[in-house]
Amino acid sequence: MLAAALTACSGGSGSSGADKAAEKPKISVNLSGQQAEAGKPVKVSLADGRLKQVTVADDKGAKLSGKVSANGSTWTSERKAAPGTAYRVEASTDKGGSAKASFKTAAPEQVNKVTLAPGKGSTVGVAQPLSITFDHPVRNKAEVEKHLKVTTSNDTTGSWGWIKNHDGKDRVDWRPKEYWKSGTKVKLDARLNGIDSGGDDWFVRDYATNFTVGKNQVVKVNLDSKTTTLTRDGKTVKSVPMSAGTPGGEKASWGGTSVLMSKEGTINMRSETVGLTGSNSYDKMVDYSMRLTWSGMYAHAAPWNASYFGNTNHSSGCVGMSTGDAGWLYREAQIGDPFEVEGSGSKGVPDPGNGYGEWNISWSDWQAKSALA
Repeated sequence: MLAAALTACSGGSGSSGADKAAEKPKISVNLSGQQAEAGKPVKVSLADGRLKQVTVADDKGAKLSGKVSANGSTWTSERKAAPGTAYRVEASTDKGGSAKASFKTAAPEQVNKVTLAPGKGSTVGVAQPLSITFDHPVRNKAEVEKHLKVTTSNDTTGSWGWIKNHDGKDRVDWRPKEYWKSGTKVKLDARLNGIDSGGDDWFVRDYATNFTVGKNQVVKVNLDSKTTTLTRDGKTVKSVPMSAGTPGGEKASWGGTSVLMSKEGTINMRSETVGLTGSNSYDKMVDYSMRLTWSGMYAHAAPWNASYFGNTNHSSGCVGMSTGDAGWLYREAQIGDPFEVEGSGSKGVPDPGNGYGEWNISWSDWQAKSALA
């Protein structure tokens, strides 16, 4: 325990012995030295008298908020001390005394970082979840989830769910029960600084993002009629002919609901990246590419497949359209728009981590994926 003598801020030579004693109590801090244990709240205790105010700040000036106990003898921080951080403690009493102390927490064995989606200040479609992907495994999932706060402008009902990203990393998404309402404002406050994600993998900073839900749009891909239809506010904007994946094998398209992850423009698509070789191989520059899954399903321009538009599903898994129609959809679509693939001939629904496939899970099953369920 770290002890520091309180000294009077002011006082005359005529002070009695009792007054002097009242001005010189000691505080003790539960963390001390240069290798203090991180991940614990800071507790400042006063042997006699009442604490008036306590400030605990790191070397960058960020303060740990906290509260003085009802009897005034202790102050405890609401958040935990972060690893590898120097802190200054300043305390004052109701008698006018003050004291200072300092300590530094031990450096973390390994730092865990996160990737957030969507980006800060973005406007997204009605199916876009909040998504956090972690650099290292998260073993203390419940502890981490407790420090993730989602605020919406209209009290949207939603839940966190833990899944594996397509690359095997731990990921947690916050999905609303139903598609977002257009105009909803969403804020994430991930207060992770000082939290051990498990196995001595520490978070050493907080994270935040915010976004606004844009137009109420849904893209409907019908494998039976071979059409792609954009609806807005429940009304059809336009329907165009397309050709999706060849049924009956790995070249079939994913069914169910995927979410537009990114608009990648003109990209080089190569068959080996999605496991197709031999007679199924291809290497093409593809225009108006819109990613739907990590495993390589896109909607894009496919002029080489023109004879199949509207009559036959004959692609390598993607939703192909004419260059004009793909360009139109590319301009109208928003990141986060749902692509609802219906009809026969799909290869099932993508895993939740293969893009944003959580919409293929029932609401009750999704809620069960919360570590706090």
